[in-house]
This record gives sequence, structure tokens and C-alpha cells, in this order.
Amino acid sequence: MKLTRPSLKDQALAVIRQGMVSGEIRPGEIHSAAGMAARLGTSNGPVREAMLTLVEQGIMQVVPNVGFQVTRLTDEDLDEIQQLRIMLEVPAMRTLGEAGIAGREAEVRAHAEESAAAAAARDIPRFLNADREFHLSLLELLGNKRLVKFVATLRDQTRLYGLHHLAEEGQLESSAAEHAELLDALLAGDGERAARVMSTHLDHIRGDWAAPLPDADRAPAAR
Repeated sequence: MKLTRPSLKDQALAVIRQGMVSGEIRPGEIHSAAGMAARLGTSNGPVREAMLTLVEQGIMQVVPNVGFQVTRLTDEDLDEIQQLRIMLEVPAMRTLGEAGIAGREAEVRAHAEESAAAAAARDIPRFLNADREFHLSLLELLGNKRLVKFVATLRDQTRLYGLHHLAEEGQLESSAAEHAELLDALLAGDGERAARVMSTHLDHIRGDWAAPLPDADRAPAAR
């Protein structure tokens, strides 16, 4: 895949993320900016900037004098991220349910419907994008930019590898159905129900989506 549009850093970032989702780029592998840039048909600068962005988000880490590698999360890491998301997103949905989403229903529903369509097509990258837009668009309605940015980073840290089995097991459809249920609760102005749905959604994600890769899945270093 060649990068041709104006924002090369953003395109490189999107391609690297997609590589993590597909399993092409795995935790433990080492990739140089130069090697990745050659694969993408661009210069080193945008790719290095993209990788450093992922380092800032805790998704990749620098291997001194060698390159970058995807951070391998432990069970403790995943539990901490899950706890933070529960602390932030469950009360956020309760508050949003009580405040209502008048005037933004069409936008949020479009993301929910896109996630359902992607789930039916078993398209994981497309689903993850729609899922991310759905949840972050809801949080944006609360008017707290730091909350949106923090949750976005937490989500990305647990959603970028080991997901290929989800489409085969029907988990994408289950998650999309929960989006519709959450939207129904919000439109009904039922904050407590919205909080319960969000809590169930997060529990489901931790159990099925955010599991560390087993040692057997470790791949050799790649440049």
C-alpha cells in the first residue's frame, strides 16, 4: 500500500494500527522506521512521527538503537485499563442519559448502524473504527475534551491486536447489539439503564477482546 494523500503521518498511523489489528504487526516484533517507510513508499519522517505518537499513547515502545515494538500488555495492565474505563465511562453514560442527546441522535445512530454493518461483514478494521466513533461521539456530548482523549487512548491500548477470532465467533455482532441497546437507553433518558448497559459492555470487552497474546503467538523480530 502506497501513501499518497497529504497527511502522511496520519496515514502511516492508520496503516500501522490496521497492521496491529490484522496481526501483521505483533507485540514483540521490532520494526525500524526506515523499514516501515520503505514498505509504505514514503520517507522516514512521517512514519517515525506516527510511531512516536503510538509510544506516547503507550501502544508502542522504543527499542534503543534498533526501532520500535508494540507493547505487550500483561493481565495486570489490562485490569488497570478496564478499571479506569469503568470509572470513567459508566458514570459518563449515566450523566449523558440524564442530560439527553437531543439533536445528535442521527450522528450517533449512524455510527451504531455502521458498526452493525461492519460486524455483519466481519470487517474488523471497519468495525473498530465505527465502534470508536460511536463511543467517543457520545463522550464528546459531555463537553470534556480531556475525558474523550483519555478514553480514546485507553481504548486503543487494548484494541490493536489478537482480534482476528472475534468475527469468527460472532463477538462483533454481540458488541454491535449492545451499541443499539445503549443508544435506546440514552434516547429514553434512562441514565441508570445506560450505566448498566455500559458496565456490561465493558465487562464483555475485557473478557473477549482484551486478552494478552499467548507465548505461542509471539513472532520473530522483523525489520
